[in-house]
Amino acid sequence: MFAGIGIQGQKRLSLARVAIVGCGATGSALASLLARAGTGMLRIIDRDYVEPSNLQRQMLFDEGDAAESMPKAIAAAKKIAAFNSQICVEPHAADLTPENAEELLAGMDLILDGTDNFETRYLLNDFSVKNGIPWIYTAAVGSYAVTLNVLPGETACLACIFPDPPGGMVETCETAGILNAAVNFAASVAVTESLKLLTGAKDKLRKTLLSTDLWRNDRAEVNAAAPRAGCRACLERKFLHLEGKGRPHITLCGRNSVQIHERHRPIDLVSMGERLKPHGEVRHNDFVLKFWREPYEMTLFPDGRAIIKGTTDAAIARSLYARFVGS
Repeated sequence: MFAGIGIQGQKRLSLARVAIVGCGATGSALASLLARAGTGMLRIIDRDYVEPSNLQRQMLFDEGDAAESMPKAIAAAKKIAAFNSQICVEPHAADLTPENAEELLAGMDLILDGTDNFETRYLLNDFSVKNGIPWIYTAAVGSYAVTLNVLPGETACLACIFPDPPGGMVETCETAGILNAAVNFAASVAVTESLKLLTGAKDKLRKTLLSTDLWRNDRAEVNAAAPRAGCRACLERKFLHLEGKGRPHITLCGRNSVQIHERHRPIDLVSMGERLKPHGEVRHNDFVLKFWREPYEMTLFPDGRAIIKGTTDAAIARSLYARFVGS
């Protein structure tokens, strides 16, 4: 009924294929809005699981998901199926990497950013620019929200605006808190831009980096209508992040935790659970295993990846992983 979309726009939307990378606060709002609008296919990619502290801002999840430590991608797919069973949702409980980016993102009409780190965003930017697939950068922390449409070859990309990742201390939801209203504001703007693109209203797309602070009532826009001269991605075609250069094998992951980026190490969670029982408390489902050995908590995924809470020391995290999972 909305004149800007109409019947033909709705038909186009029903055929659209969208990847959402990250399904935390922003990602779950993006997924919910696009699913309710009738987007034909959503591929949801997220490496994490639902925790009670997420529920203040991650609208798709509930206490049952947190109690079961459900992977966010799986939980999101189940929730979406309950309110719109007519669309296709593909959940991938995985960490997006240079090695699997082609498999997970190829063939999409649009890629949306629901991540919480610049490492993955620059990877998305490289893949998007190299393959000519539009993507939308979206972020929120505290009361601040920001979003940018990237149309490869037409507008500025993320590397045009920010040639290098931010250095030094960077605020996160864990350290600065977050207003759930800021999350939903950012997601609503990004989804509106998505609908313009997917329904054929490309001439209505915003060509600026838009930032808003809802608490301070500040708003700013930076022109992003054209690629920046000398951009290493747009113009020089140097895709450093897609090539995996400088990507850490072990990274800090949220508050007092470390992520082990193991891949190519398939793990049978049932067998691993039996193996770990003599050493501490173990709980698992089909998607994730949690192992407690004071003062640490290990969350293990079927692909071998692990998040170890209770330390920010990469050496300790690697030692625990090697001790209980294998080196």
